[in-house]
Amino acid sequence: MATAVLTPDQLDGQAARLHDTQAWQQIVTGWEHTAAEPASAPEPAPASDWRSLLSVPVDRLIDDTLRALPTPPPHERPLPGRLGAMLPDRVHLWRRVGQSDLRPSAHLGYARQILAEWGWQNTPYRLRNARGARCVCGAMVSAHRLGYGSLDTVDRAGAWLITELRAQGWPGLIGPWNRHPGRTAADALALVDATIRRASLAGQ
Repeated sequence: MATAVLTPDQLDGQAARLHDTQAWQQIVTGWEHTAAEPASAPEPAPASDWRSLLSVPVDRLIDDTLRALPTPPPHERPLPGRLGAMLPDRVHLWRRVGQSDLRPSAHLGYARQILAEWGWQNTPYRLRNARGARCVCGAMVSAHRLGYGSLDTVDRAGAWLITELRAQGWPGLIGPWNRHPGRTAADALALVDATIRRASLAGQ
């Protein structure tokens, strides 16, 4: 089964280009206000109707609540063990068979699981180290190759990561952030967690 080969640097560049598009900026500029305002004021409800006590429509309350729910942690299939972490990703391509696509936040949940279980590393320009630990971009690429999300989903997840980095004041790409002196595994997990929340709140 043929599949595209994506390196962390390629993912970084593609995500940055997506982040810089006008369409993406329109998405993230109003991500916390995605529900449409009512066209006109609703008819006053009878005094006995509890809906009259609400300042916004019930449908909007439900939509806002659903968007605020965190992405559930991945549980469908366990990751391969430590030996699996050290094997080339192409060995795991069979796991993509029959897998449906995911939201970016769900894909990032699997990338986080890879970082937590297989380890994080910050060797410059490397997908992984000899022990099978991944950088942030490497974890996203590995999640894709394990069957968790299409290449388009990986790009969108990367764009959400860059959006979160911009919100935290980092002007560069994911790779330089990952290998910045003093960076830790806890920092990497915290970044992914924050990005998952941001994407989830936007319904992504």
